[in-house]
Amino acid sequence: MSREILFESTQLGPYTLKNRIVLPPLTRSRSSQPGNIPNDLMASYYRQRAGAGFMVTEGTQIEPRGQGYAWTPGMHSPEQVEAWRKITAAVHAEGSIIFAQLWHVGRVSHNSLQPGGEAPVAPSAIAAENVKVFIETGPGQGALTEPSMPRALTTAEVKELVQLYAQAARNALDAGFDGVELHCANGYLVNQFISAHTNRRTDEYGGPLQNRLRFLREVVQAVADVVGKERLGVRFAPLFASTEEDRVYLGLVEDDPHETYIEAIKVLEQVGIAYVSLAEADWDNAPELPETFRNDVRSNFSGKVLYAGKYTVERGVCVVKAGWGDLIAFGRPFIANPDLPERIAQGWPLNAVDPATMYGGTDKGYTDYPAYRP
Repeated sequence: MSREILFESTQLGPYTLKNRIVLPPLTRSRSSQPGNIPNDLMASYYRQRAGAGFMVTEGTQIEPRGQGYAWTPGMHSPEQVEAWRKITAAVHAEGSIIFAQLWHVGRVSHNSLQPGGEAPVAPSAIAAENVKVFIETGPGQGALTEPSMPRALTTAEVKELVQLYAQAARNALDAGFDGVELHCANGYLVNQFISAHTNRRTDEYGGPLQNRLRFLREVVQAVADVVGKERLGVRFAPLFASTEEDRVYLGLVEDDPHETYIEAIKVLEQVGIAYVSLAEADWDNAPELPETFRNDVRSNFSGKVLYAGKYTVERGVCVVKAGWGDLIAFGRPFIANPDLPERIAQGWPLNAVDPATMYGGTDKGYTDYPAYRP
């Protein structure tokens, strides 16, 4: 197997990456409270994994209403921005490149996580189904629960949200990040605007697909104007369901995912951003992206293409060799193996992930996974 292809240097916008291996955004819920402040433990976590050629932070809410899970960090307060500087400095000291993933969960939240206990905001007042949110039930204690019923945003509020994304991007640059990724996947706010299942609006942001893509278009352009299009990526999670059961995925599986996401990718191409990240379904027997879709992504997008979602080294090599992708992200393997690139290069065995320590807690299952000792 020619795993050497994963260790070729490649260009991403203005940056020369030392390899094609990516640490993708992985929610770990370790921020300090109160205030959802990044901390020294998080700096150690990212520094340990800086062998990746490219790194994207965990989802980072752009405003207080954007939070859907307890203890996730933000990018909207001065204290948060200052704390992120320790993390970017730690990663840069190891010679890696790190982008901040800007996140707003929209309706996938709970009243207890919202300012003043108010309803979450969304394109339309439609409750999220088939998904849980994680709320704090006591100091250091949390539990999964159903999302709360959201309220529909006014047209003026939608336009204000575009500017909140832009401000979060400014904050990320102030914090020392090399660029930003917009979380437009997995049933969160931007995805809610794109999907006909969650967007029943009758204004300029609803109705036909091109109107439903308007929020994406405006957010991408506003953030590109702040950070530069060459320092901007977007994450999508297109799902091509093979069974009726698979079609239930936060209620947002499209009737025609090929058309929906190729049109969305055309929006990114018009702006000229650096990369698109495609997060594939990662459960057992999940449907893979069709070859026709992968080919159309390449035909309609001239930037880099990043793939993630239960990738093995073998699958990653095949995708790069086929010309479909440029960068391959390894999520769970990177959680348990801080030295993952070296393990891949040497063919060393991998640590197993401890699912009990994935979200929240201390250094256990976070920064205490050992590097390999031959």
